[in-house]
Amino acid sequence: MASSIISSSNPMSLKHGLSHWCPQSSPSLHRTLHPSSSSVGFKTFHRNYVVASSSFANENREYVIVGGGNAAGYAAKSFVEHGMADGRLCIVTKEAYAPYERPALTKAYLFPLDKKPARLPGFHTCVGSGGERQTPDWYKEKGIEMMYEDPVTGIDIEKQTVTTDSGKLLKYGTLIVATGCTASRFPEKIGGNLPGVHYIRDVADADSLISSLEKAQKVVVVGGGYIGMEVAAAAVGWKLDTTIIFPENHLLQRLFTPSLAKNYEELYQENGVKFMKGASIKNLEAGSDGRVAAIKLENGSTIEADTVIIGIGAKPAVSPFESLGLNKSVGGIQVDGQFRTGTPGIFAIGDVAAFPLKMYNRMARVEHVDHARRSAQHCVESLLTAHTSLYDYLPYFYSRVFEYEGSPRKIWWQFFGDNVGETIQVGNFDPKIATFWIDSGKLKGVLLESGSPEEFQLLPKLAKSQPIVDKSKLQSASSVEEALEIAQTSLHGAV
Repeated sequence: MASSIISSSNPMSLKHGLSHWCPQSSPSLHRTLHPSSSSVGFKTFHRNYVVASSSFANENREYVIVGGGNAAGYAAKSFVEHGMADGRLCIVTKEAYAPYERPALTKAYLFPLDKKPARLPGFHTCVGSGGERQTPDWYKEKGIEMMYEDPVTGIDIEKQTVTTDSGKLLKYGTLIVATGCTASRFPEKIGGNLPGVHYIRDVADADSLISSLEKAQKVVVVGGGYIGMEVAAAAVGWKLDTTIIFPENHLLQRLFTPSLAKNYEELYQENGVKFMKGASIKNLEAGSDGRVAAIKLENGSTIEADTVIIGIGAKPAVSPFESLGLNKSVGGIQVDGQFRTGTPGIFAIGDVAAFPLKMYNRMARVEHVDHARRSAQHCVESLLTAHTSLYDYLPYFYSRVFEYEGSPRKIWWQFFGDNVGETIQVGNFDPKIATFWIDSGKLKGVLLESGSPEEFQLLPKLAKSQPIVDKSKLQSASSVEEALEIAQTSLHGAV
């Protein structure tokens, strides 16, 4: 069915220089975007350009994905599954590699060299979800055109073209923006670009950090979030003097409760990691060799460091797509429940998309691999078939640290749902701990450390159903297992 819908709206091959873009799905979709009459909508959607093939750098012009991260890899997988990739799909990316599972860069990629670190091609998409490993040869075999190390710098919506950094002009029928995020950086004037100062977003960044770790003695990690926690755990594996500096009162403040954070902080301290909480950085100072040598705090104190990793968040890579419409509250490109922007024929997925979080009735932008995968699949499904269901995402976060060989304690937690309301914590972290978020009597979110596969599988069911739970029973549970059993029992009463 998908093929007949597309072929009827694209009767002429784009490879012969004719861009003939029409809506990919039912006419009802046009009315969603354009409340005007169908005849006006048709004029808006139906555009023809006869051009010489040589004008454009890409052979495959029907579908173009801008960005080569997780979302692009999973989108490519979906195009292949629908038989719509060969000779039709082009991916243009600033990356030097075919799409890979980015979370590995702050986890197994940073393992010490004698602890079996992850390396490409081992973690190309879609191995993170148990799928096929899509190496560069896979894209060739599937007829997908790849353009590496050439970020898109401009777009002409009327002409349906994008321009790359090297000056290439690409034609598209349908465009999917999957540009992800860029790391938030310290300004150059306070030492943000000194040698020995690192940010992690791609393989080159991680390789640069590894070369510093090989000769490092004093490592300082700036930021107490996911990146900070994961990189600090990796530095412990290298047996390096490691300090984490952050302005908040405890680790991962946007998710962890103070008591939950305390357990993780104690574990890090047992591994030799030092904390400087509530600290503001004034500037990074260079040594006589020009490399970073110290961090100066606002309170006047100085911390020696020969390697600094900045993990203070990320910004959606919206340039040059601001004209598509940005969401001012959450950042990113505004899309609907099928990842359509306000411009016909242009979609946005993954970290860069500001989408309706249906179950909580609010707009959201999620920087997480799970959303990158699911949004890509949902978008392509909506694009290529008559599938009109709206994206209904359940927020999910996880982290895995200290997983290298010889580590005395491996850490793996998962969180599902919304961290709103009051919290109930069960367990003593040895061997496991659970935190439940309850709002108006309903279970809204749950985090579990070191759960069994069956226990982890229960979490999304609980968060999705939002059952009414007996708080007093949960509070009096003598173990994590008992607490989860109480929560599971409450599922039967959920509507």
